[in-house]
This record gives sequence, structure tokens and C-alpha cells, in this order.
Amino acid sequence: MTQTTPIADRLPLLRRLGIRTPIIQAPMAGVSTPALAAAVTNAGGLGSLGVGAMDAEAARKAIRETRALTSGPFNVNVFCHAPAVADAAREQAWLAYLAPRFAEFGATPPAALREIYRSYVTDDAMHAMLLEERPAVVSFHFGLPDAGRIRALRDAGIVLLASATSLDEARAIEAAGIDAIVAQGIEAGGHRGVFDPSAVDEGLGTFALVRMLATQTRLPVIAAGGIMDGAGIAAALALGAHAAQLGTAFIACPETVADGPYREALLQARKRPTVLTRAISGRHARGLANRFTELGAAAGAPATPDYPTAYDAGKALHAAAKARGSADFAAQWAGQAVPLARALPAAELVAALASELAASARGLGELAETLG
Repeated sequence: MTQTTPIADRLPLLRRLGIRTPIIQAPMAGVSTPALAAAVTNAGGLGSLGVGAMDAEAARKAIRETRALTSGPFNVNVFCHAPAVADAAREQAWLAYLAPRFAEFGATPPAALREIYRSYVTDDAMHAMLLEERPAVVSFHFGLPDAGRIRALRDAGIVLLASATSLDEARAIEAAGIDAIVAQGIEAGGHRGVFDPSAVDEGLGTFALVRMLATQTRLPVIAAGGIMDGAGIAAALALGAHAAQLGTAFIACPETVADGPYREALLQARKRPTVLTRAISGRHARGLANRFTELGAAAGAPATPDYPTAYDAGKALHAAAKARGSADFAAQWAGQAVPLARALPAAELVAALASELAASARGLGELAETLG
């Protein structure tokens, strides 16, 4: 009987990350929790914290809470978007456009919009906190910080990941000295990780992007977007990925802070498609279609303010609707394969994914033998 080589021995990235299965839980700012990250890590994957919408002290608290629940490695994800440029006329036009929807719920729009959180590229306090806390892994979304920040994190012994949606972005990541690329396909839920939201986005699918990056760059590739089960992970690995990052698959886990309407929508997703929208936050993000996404797609809709300034209006409108019992204006981020969502505790989900991956790998091996 031929003995198979453990996957950790075949995939050096897993050894570098300190995990035994090629499953990474996506950071999912606003949904993920220390309990979720720790449960995934304790089950053999890499748990993640999304701290992009937090300040440094809130992020520190989340890191320490996670460490209280696991001795294993986990990822801390920060946003590297270009800071918003204020445009009073555009912001007021957008608020005026939303005003009738606020009125529907007995509320008024904010008088003005704020940039509700800072980019890591300008957040010195967040950078200092990461160097003090030294999480095992830090990942970047929406771009890259400057060379000095990257060098400081590497010198602190932190493994670095960064999202790419194109070959050009991946090559920039490689040139910057990052350790691995998260190849985010158009199928992914949540915000597109494009570096420049004003540039043309080819909208590459996960498998096309993974195969391209696996053959055109020297870095390990992590597949992300539309992967919900072990068969999807196996397919990504067959195309050259070293691991898969799953987000939507984990949202229905009891360890997240997704509210009841969000969980119900995920598990009834066959009734609603996912769409890309700028309306909620000012950047393209994929979520379940609702009245907010319809507003953004309507003929004559004004331009949204910059991200994350537009999110200030989006969150206020959702809060007004939620106070009246409506989830019609919620940001229910979800990827294209959301009908495959399962409501399982995170550890059980990781175990199921690993079992499905093993079964799919055996199936592919049997197919190869048949064809051979």
C-alpha cells in the first residue's frame, strides 16, 4: 500500500502558517469574532480577525480575546484603501437621494458624512499595535502599505498575506515581499479587494485567477471566492492553490455576530441572487440583493461618495430600518455559492470541509488511475 505524504509536507505554506489543513477562514470585518477565529484555529485551520473597521485599541482587545481562546496562530486583516477624498456636493446629493428611504422609517439622513474608519496606510496607532502584539499572520485588503510598514512587520516575524484580483496586483504583491497571495475571484462575498476602484476591473473568476497566479508568480496562492465545501477546496488545490479561504461558508456559524435576518437570508438564499453594489459602502461589494442594492442600480442614481464615507450613510439607513423591524437595507454580504451555506459550529464545519476534501482527493486519484 502506497503511503501518502501529509498535505502539510506537500504544501510549505501550511507549515509556515502553522496549520494542518488548507482551510483559512476569511476575516469578514463586522461579522467575525475572537470565538470564530479561535474555533477555526483549534480545529486545524487558520482563523482570522477582520479589524479594518476598528481602531487600534479595539483591535488589540480582539487579538487578546482570541489568544485567551487558542494557543494557535491566527490572521489579523487590515484595510489598505486610499483615504477618502471629501466631496461635499457628491455627499449631499447622495444623502438627498436616500432621504425618502430614511423618511419611510421616520428618520432623517445625517447632516454630513464622516470617514468612519481609517486606512492602515495612515493609521500609525494600528501599525504600532500590530508590532507590539505580533500576531502570527497579518493580511492586507484593498492594496498594500508602504515598504517601511511591510519591512517592520516582517522583521517582527509576522507572516504577510495580501489580496489580489488581477495579475498586475499579484505582481505588485510579489515585488513588495509579501509571503502569499490571496487570489480573490469575482464570486467572493464582501468587498472586492481591487487596489484602484477607479480602474477597469476585469472581474476574473476564482479558478481562472488562481491558475494564472499559480503559473505566473512565484508566491504561494490562496484561493478565495465561491468556495463552500471540500470539493471546491480540492478543485482549487488541483489548480495550484496551496490553501483556500472561505468566508460565506462561516457566516452562519453560531460564533459570528451575524444577526437573525442575515442568518435566515443566508439559509434561504435560493430566493435572492447576489449582486455587486457600490451603494452600501462606496466600493464594489457582493451581497444578497435587497432594496439598498436596487437603489444603487436604479436609473438616475447619483454617484456614491468615496469608501468608507458612503458607509456612514449606509449604516445609518440600515439602523433606521432595523429599528422599525426591517432588514431591507442591511449589508448582507455573501458569495455566489451561498445556497451551499450550512449552519454548523465552526469546528464541525472545518471537520466537514476536511472530510469532504479528503473524499474529493480520493475521487480525483481514482479518476487519474482510470484515465491512466
